[in-house]
Amino acid sequence: MTPEEEIAQFREALLRLKAAVGKVIVGQADIVEGAMVALFAGGHVLLEGVPGVGKTRLVRALSDALSLSFGRIQFTPDLMPSDVLGTNMIVEEGGHRRFQLQKGPVFSHVLLADEVNRATPKTQSALLEAMQEGAVTIAGVTHALPSPFIVLATQNPLEMEGTYPLPEAQLDRFMFKLKVPSPSAAELGEILDRTTGEHTPTVEPVLDQAGVLSARALVRRVPTPEVTKRMIVRAVELSHPASSGAPPLVTRYVRYGASPRGAQALLVAAKLGALAAGRFAPSRDDVRKVGRPALRHRVLLNFEGEAEGIDPDRVIDEVIEVAAREP
Repeated sequence: MTPEEEIAQFREALLRLKAAVGKVIVGQADIVEGAMVALFAGGHVLLEGVPGVGKTRLVRALSDALSLSFGRIQFTPDLMPSDVLGTNMIVEEGGHRRFQLQKGPVFSHVLLADEVNRATPKTQSALLEAMQEGAVTIAGVTHALPSPFIVLATQNPLEMEGTYPLPEAQLDRFMFKLKVPSPSAAELGEILDRTTGEHTPTVEPVLDQAGVLSARALVRRVPTPEVTKRMIVRAVELSHPASSGAPPLVTRYVRYGASPRGAQALLVAAKLGALAAGRFAPSRDDVRKVGRPALRHRVLLNFEGEAEGIDPDRVIDEVIEVAAREP
């Protein structure tokens, strides 16, 4: 199969998936696209928004459109790590006792971590190894998770009562942080029509495991122009206040900038943007489009930045533009 044919096949799969999810999700085009980018890139997504804007429904719709196993964890303050990972149980067979693993919901292709910031940091950290390695360790034994494996976590804004901030180490393992806005008046009317009528829209599977893994392999083969790579490297450098040439917003308001995972997220997402547009090489514009979701949770503000209510997106926009202007 030629590269052109592979790109055409990928774009067709992407359109089918968007159409399937669009049957039940009104609007939210950027959020739907971001979740699909993470799916094909092998990353994880953190969805942030107030209750009732469709975060959980979006994840469920995406799962329904895939012929993959689905697991859901409702995070609560009393949730334990074993409720996420599973535990060894003693079973008796033929007069002999042995340990048998009772797998938790993490053993699925698509995992919905609902209201992840309502659990304690100890339970939140149970996902760290799963998100990074695609495996979990239970009682000293490492167990591989199904492939592909993607975590789609939802969280309410941190200022809401009863929430815990996610540890920086866990935030960094999310490829994207997507902010889910409230629907417009027109979208809200369409939501009412779809959800309160006689017939409720359903989603049929349009992509299987082989299709997802094939798309992921294609993304890895996309070449990166040197000019695009230099822009990504420079953007991550400029996000650190101690970096030479860092913009004023960074030097004044940022405590710590993006990690190497941020650079990886920028590049892989830019590659997917190029494929979606029918190109086999990412451009600087592709990097611009994914700057906010890839870096907003990796740029940590200092006390002054938080006190003045500085939006990390504003900092990222300036960093990306300064990096784009350099040769």
